[in-house]
Amino acid sequence: QVQLVESGGGLVQAGGSLRLSCAASGRTFSTYAMGWFRQAPGKEREFVAAISWSGANTYYADSVKGRFTISRDNAKITVYLQMNSLKPEDTAVYYCAAGAGLASRYPNGYDYWGQGTQVTVSS
Repeated sequence: QVQLVESGGGLVQAGGSLRLSCAASGRTFSTYAMGWFRQAPGKEREFVAAISWSGANTYYADSVKGRFTISRDNAKITVYLQMNSLKPEDTAVYYCAAGAGLASRYPNGYDYWGQGTQVTVSS
């Protein structure tokens, strides 16, 4: 069983930066692929970024490539999402997820989800 708690969301002006953290519990964290997804009001949950269990492989949605960076610290059982050059269209609730399989761009590739953290980017 893995429990995930996101933090770091907030209100920021366009062009600004935020770093989201996702703290995990459970001894098997280092064996899980991790992903970040987001959901804006009235829209479906969409893929943002993912990282393999070792951290060697990372994947990004085209909309955030070059602006966002996913990383993980297995010793601290935490995954991060550094978000730079934020845009109003990045406004959403951001969720982290853990999956026992390979890093995936699809929500059904993950077994555990956090409660989400709100990110609001003002223009």
